[in-house]
Amino acid sequence: MKNAAAVWDDVCAIREQSPVVHNITNFVVMTPTANALLALGASPVMSHAIEEVEEMVGIANALVLNIGTLSTPWIAAMHCAAQAASRRGIPIVLDPVGAGATKLRTETALDLLQAVPITVVRGNASEILALGGAAAGARGVDSQHGSDSALEAARSLAARHGCVVSISGATDYIVRGERLAKVASGHLMMTRVTGMGCSASALTGAFLAVNDDPLAAAAHAMAVMGVAGEIAEKESHGPGGLQVEFLNRLYRLRRHNLISRLRMEWA
Repeated sequence: MKNAAAVWDDVCAIREQSPVVHNITNFVVMTPTANALLALGASPVMSHAIEEVEEMVGIANALVLNIGTLSTPWIAAMHCAAQAASRRGIPIVLDPVGAGATKLRTETALDLLQAVPITVVRGNASEILALGGAAAGARGVDSQHGSDSALEAARSLAARHGCVVSISGATDYIVRGERLAKVASGHLMMTRVTGMGCSASALTGAFLAVNDDPLAAAAHAMAVMGVAGEIAEKESHGPGGLQVEFLNRLYRLRRHNLISRLRMEWA
């Protein structure tokens, strides 16, 4: 009950404040991530031109960097936006999509982590293992590891960069120092819809904009993802329906949904 109430407080704050979340994200997920933010009540901005990202960060409440479809100009824009966000003191989420699959992706994510204080790194187990220094064995952007296998790498990464690390999987693990949250809500079918992980990163930005505790904000984002996805699966007949119902469930999410379905614990 206490966990559900805390998550619900953040959902209400997002709906009341409509925080601006600036996303520099990949081509594949621009529409679903913008729709997820809108459905929950946040205000998405999708902007990656280096000529305007600093100005756009100036009106944002959070910045989300997603390396899913990289190019040299986009990398430069990410660094420019990150520096601007750091100067303003707004939270930054890094989604290291496919880190470990190619040298470009891994080095870009590590360079961003070195360049500015990242608030939350949110990725799957293979991506976190790659950034934490382990051999990840990623296949494209899909994880080949269970989320629990990346816990030690996540702790190391969090300690090294002073950030929160959020690992998505059958159970989501959100760690910083000795603090750990586990979220077991969700459904396997969510892995059959592209952009679900990227939507989680975008929603993490929205929660960071209204909650000063980065660990709690990241955990609450994963809680809402899981509960909305779990309910959506019950209303759909496959991945196509799940994608639509997920947005509907974000929009229609109520406190009683969290009370009845949230499986979240702190360790």
